[in-house]
Amino acid sequence: MLREAARTRLESLRALALPVAQTAVAAMLAWYAAHDGLDHPRAFFAPIAATVALGLAAQQYIRRVVELTFGVAVGIAVADGLVSWIGIGVWQVSVVVLVSMTVAVLIGGGPLFITQAAVQAILVATLPGSNTGSRFVDALVGGGIGLAVLIVSPANPMRSARREATTFFSDLAAALDQIASALERRDIAAAREALAHARAVEPGFRRWAESLRAGRERATISPPYWHVRPQLDRYLEASESLEHVVRNVRVLARGVVRAAELDPGVPAELPEAIRSFADAVRKAEATLDRPDRSPAIEAALHAVELATAAYARDSGLAVAHVVGQVRSAVTDLLTALGVARPVAIERVRAGAGITTPRSTRRP
Repeated sequence: MLREAARTRLESLRALALPVAQTAVAAMLAWYAAHDGLDHPRAFFAPIAATVALGLAAQQYIRRVVELTFGVAVGIAVADGLVSWIGIGVWQVSVVVLVSMTVAVLIGGGPLFITQAAVQAILVATLPGSNTGSRFVDALVGGGIGLAVLIVSPANPMRSARREATTFFSDLAAALDQIASALERRDIAAAREALAHARAVEPGFRRWAESLRAGRERATISPPYWHVRPQLDRYLEASESLEHVVRNVRVLARGVVRAAELDPGVPAELPEAIRSFADAVRKAEATLDRPDRSPAIEAALHAVELATAAYARDSGLAVAHVVGQVRSAVTDLLTALGVARPVAIERVRAGAGITTPRSTRRP
């Protein structure tokens, strides 16, 4: 357990190594630019703005940096104007915070913008300083340098995306294996645990999707990573269908709980179908960015065939519900793998032995 905890901390340190280095460099450059370059003797707002803009998040959105930078600048500008008029004191702090947040809201800023405007206004209202006009300039300089550092030396967007993808796909496949085992043993307690596992997969998917969006944004403005934009676009397109897969698996797990409770004799093909779908999920992660995704597609369609065989042996309501969810999840997975949705539906119907009426077939 101690070894696992140490490994987790080491991985966290590695993930934050670049953001920490970026923030340190940006703070140094911001101080130098404002203090030495612009000859501002109290240029502490420049490194503060750079640090706030970059933060320590491994997934810095460019718009987040811009929003934070202008939030800092607006808070300083509003507070400077108010302090020169009403002075510094107990009630003045309240007024400064109220006005700076109101201005940030009227400008249309988001939560980060509004919060930073208030925080920086408090600093201006409570810390002594001179040459107040320079503090607004320092904030813009610091934020601009933070943005430049992020553009020049971004984290590798594909590395983060792949790391989160591996975790997400592994968790999803493991949840499916757990669902299959619980159904095979008709273990109600295990089925409920599998349902909890299936629900716990969604946060991992959210982290993966977030890393893709942040990575795509970085790859857009950072020349060193322009070449990975098509790959990130492919992942983003797949993530839309994979979100439906996650939901289907959660509903599938609930159906397995009911099947374990109500059906004493589930056909052996049904848990095997879920295991085959778990195999398809693992292969999807390995082939998502490759031209040939047939191994994952074949495993997914095999899951449909096994589920159909189970339904042929037991057409009860509980089994029918699980079979329907397997088919729905396979359709969404095929779509994520690049199969056009009408074609995916036709292939699933064919695997289920369902004939498409001639009048509804596409020309």
